[in-house]
Amino acid sequence: MTSASSFIAQGLTETLPPIARLALAYAPDPARMPTLALLALDARLAGLLRHSREPMLAQLRLAWWRETLGQDAAAWPEGEPLLAALRSWSNAHAPLVALVDGWEMLTGTAPLPADALAGMAEGRAAAFSGLAGVLGFAAQAEDTRAVARRWARADLAMRLGHPQEREAALALYRSEMARPPRLPRPLRPVAVLSALARRRLEKGTEAAATSPAAVLTALRVGLIGR
Repeated sequence: MTSASSFIAQGLTETLPPIARLALAYAPDPARMPTLALLALDARLAGLLRHSREPMLAQLRLAWWRETLGQDAAAWPEGEPLLAALRSWSNAHAPLVALVDGWEMLTGTAPLPADALAGMAEGRAAAFSGLAGVLGFAAQAEDTRAVARRWARADLAMRLGHPQEREAALALYRSEMARPPRLPRPLRPVAVLSALARRRLEKGTEAAATSPAAVLTALRVGLIGR
């Protein structure tokens, strides 16, 4: 990794939530930048919603990302570290449009319907399925999608404040209680995310995903896959 790439990686890593940073630690070197780029994009889109006072403003900002990610990477503007990191996807970034679409599902009027919540989780899952292809594991794309969807649903159920939305997200999560598939090592970060989200949801506290016990959970899943 060049010094410029290292600088970009350091800056983007600092934008990640603690759980995502912990998950990223289990990405081998060749998988690290593409994985970091995806996690940083997810965090950026979450921030757009969190800091937009009006849904229309969030939608306009999301539209910029949708349009940009729909282009060839050669057409992207220079000077945006996240786009620089996303070039590590070697122009296979089309699945990331689904991530933007997923986040846009949350810009509707509360209470959001179950299909909007399911669509948001599916967008995140599609992005990680695309990551599997980028890392050379297209055969594991559907398994990766299943694990990522499980994470996304658990994450939603923990974060949503509206009681009706939370119950809908919980119902979606409970519909996927089958044992998750084991992923190859370069895709273990999503398995770590899923395990920590499940622990956080079961304990009912954010600290449950960053406690010493959570670190041990991440270590186990990161090393053996479950």
